[in-house]
Amino acid sequence: MSVAPRPVGRRERNKQEKFDRIVAAATELFAEHGIDEVTTQQIADKADIGTGTLFLYAKTKGELLLLVQNAKYAEALEEGRADAETIPGVLDAVMAIVRPIVECNRAQIDNGRTYLREMVFGDPEEPRHSAALAIVAQTEEAIAAALRRDERVTEGDAATLAHIVSAVMFLSTAASVNIALSVEEIVQDIRSQVDVLLPR
Repeated sequence: MSVAPRPVGRRERNKQEKFDRIVAAATELFAEHGIDEVTTQQIADKADIGTGTLFLYAKTKGELLLLVQNAKYAEALEEGRADAETIPGVLDAVMAIVRPIVECNRAQIDNGRTYLREMVFGDPEEPRHSAALAIVAQTEEAIAAALRRDERVTEGDAATLAHIVSAVMFLSTAASVNIALSVEEIVQDIRSQVDVLLPR
C-alpha cells in the first residue's frame, strides 16, 4: 500500500516563495548592475522582504551570487557534457565542456570573477560554497571522462589532468590581465594550454 505524499504546509510554501523571490531579485539585479553595484537592501526591496529575512537565506552578497551562479554553472556543465558526448576528439571534447562554463562566467565579467573567487576562497562548509565545489568536482569528472578516451591516459592521470584543466580554466577566466579578452580569446588560450598537457 503506497502512502500519499504529505502536502507541503503553508509555512514551507511561504519559505519557498521567499527564496524564489530572493533568487529572482538577485539574478536580475546582478545581471543588470553587477555584484559590486548592488546592495543587499536593493535585493531585499526587490524581493519584497526585510533585510533580516534576506540574511536568513544568505548571509552575504557572495552567498547570494553563489545562489544565482551555481544554477547557471550547473546548466553550463550539462550543456558541455552533452556536447562532448558527440565529439570524438579528446581535445575538442574537453573544450566542449569548458566553453559553456567560460561563457557562463563571462556573461557578466565582474559577477563571474567574484563567483570564482567566492568558490575558491569561501568557507567550504557553507552550503552554497559546498554546492559550488560539488559542481567543480562534477566538471572535473566530465573532463576526466573525455581524457580517458585516449587509451594512453590512465584513470589516475585523467583525474590529475582534469584538475589541472579546471585550474587553467578558472585562472584564465578570472585573471585581471584577461578582463578585456573575449570568450573566444579565453577559450583559445585555455585550448593551447590544454593541448600541451595531452599525450603526444
